[in-house]
Amino acid sequence: MINIAIKLAISAGLKTLEFYNSDNLSIEYKQDSSPLTEADKASNKIITDGLKSTRIPILSEEGKEIPFDIRKEWEQFWLIDPIDGTKEFIKKNGEFTINIALIEKGTPVMGIIYVPVKKTLYIGSKDTGSRKFENITDWYNIDITNGTPLPIKNEERNIVVGSRSHKNEETSQFIKNYLKDKEYEIVSVGSSLKFCLMAEGNATFYPRLGPTMEWDTGAGHAIAKYAGCTVVKTDGNNLIYNKENLLNPHFVVTRE
Repeated sequence: MINIAIKLAISAGLKTLEFYNSDNLSIEYKQDSSPLTEADKASNKIITDGLKSTRIPILSEEGKEIPFDIRKEWEQFWLIDPIDGTKEFIKKNGEFTINIALIEKGTPVMGIIYVPVKKTLYIGSKDTGSRKFENITDWYNIDITNGTPLPIKNEERNIVVGSRSHKNEETSQFIKNYLKDKEYEIVSVGSSLKFCLMAEGNATFYPRLGPTMEWDTGAGHAIAKYAGCTVVKTDGNNLIYNKENLLNPHFVVTRE
């Protein structure tokens, strides 16, 4: 399963670069005013077509109109964000990712994140732990037992990672209340790269008090989890998946 997901994430990521490097980027806007590009559609097609062979149900941001009456019967499913950070993709700052997660009984058990511009791959599962692979431009020779085990370091300073495109005052106040009088530094980054920084050990605290959907967090959740991080709702309960409403509650990621 993990090899299939790696192959599709990298293949989709390489396809998105064709659009990313183009001078003509076609942009549409969905009903919620979020942007949609041809790259989103192309990436989604590569991933969903490739996953059909697994015979496991698929829930993707670009194909989310599946009634809960059907989804609630799923014990296992793929959760896909074909481009996480479409705003960053449009800005061409390189901070967009391809996200594929495998969910079992409401919990992420495997996550794949590919960062096309940086040629970096992150994986996380109970069998492999979490690992980082650099300079990845194809999937042919990847050995999942290689790569750099995560975390790479254990940052002693309070490094708070936050959204580049979704900042709000509620989050700022939450950070101050959580860390009390401790000194801290805020690092802003787009997309699921925030989970990756936590998994690497380059950040110590990621609060998200703004809107996210399940496909925004599934892969990053798994990678952070198997790198020794805790991902919970702000009330301390587990963040679960395949809810009737796919909007996530507020959550925090911390290092154990």
